[in-house]
Amino acid sequence: MSGVDLLVVGLGAILGGAVNALAGGGTLITFPILTAVGVPAVAANVTNTIALCPGYLGATFAQMKELRGQWSRLWLLLPVSLIGGIGGGVLLLNTNDQVFRRLVPFLILMAVVLLAFQDRMRAWVMSRAGRHGGAVLHKGWSILPIIPAAIYGGYFGAGLSVIVLAVLGLVVEESFTRLNALKQAISFSINIAAAIFFLFSGKVVWSAAAVMAVCALAGGVMGGRLAGWIKPLTLRRIVLVTGTIVAVIFLVR
Repeated sequence: MSGVDLLVVGLGAILGGAVNALAGGGTLITFPILTAVGVPAVAANVTNTIALCPGYLGATFAQMKELRGQWSRLWLLLPVSLIGGIGGGVLLLNTNDQVFRRLVPFLILMAVVLLAFQDRMRAWVMSRAGRHGGAVLHKGWSILPIIPAAIYGGYFGAGLSVIVLAVLGLVVEESFTRLNALKQAISFSINIAAAIFFLFSGKVVWSAAAVMAVCALAGGVMGGRLAGWIKPLTLRRIVLVTGTIVAVIFLVR
């Protein structure tokens, strides 16, 4: 990649990291930028997955205290998350680049819809947690919805956190804060499993991945500091419109 290309993807990663910190949906910015500078769709998705790992790791450590008392549940779901993430990665690498490009607009639109209804999903999870209020573990049932979520995360990843939170709310009775921490750990597991698998794929654009990882981390810090200045709802609406436009562009192309 040229210096200009790296500058563009770096700036995109800063913006994506800030958006993730403020409202979510940063992948809807970083992935299209990678394809815009000429990275093939599958390679762009692989590179984006690896570049996002530091952000997922930081968010997981930030909520570690909320995982206390949930380790038995987490140890049950981690293997499923890891296997599902690798399974999604296998599917991705066995998808022809042209076929994947045809799927991309629909995957992006799915992520846009999830992001649009994120607050309603969060409200539903919170209301359910409020009604039950106890840590009643449905261990066996909690595995089932995580499997398709993990496969999706390994395959594409946009909107993964929203999906995981929603499916956890279906089968796990916990406070929203603790569910959110569990969601973060599971999302990180899915992402890191797919990323490690992709290391040996030959599809990673390493120069872009390195620049994006650093810039996304910086963008996340910046987004945290701007939290009091920019309304997340306003930013989310911008991301939703941008994501829809990008999906239409991919569809037309």
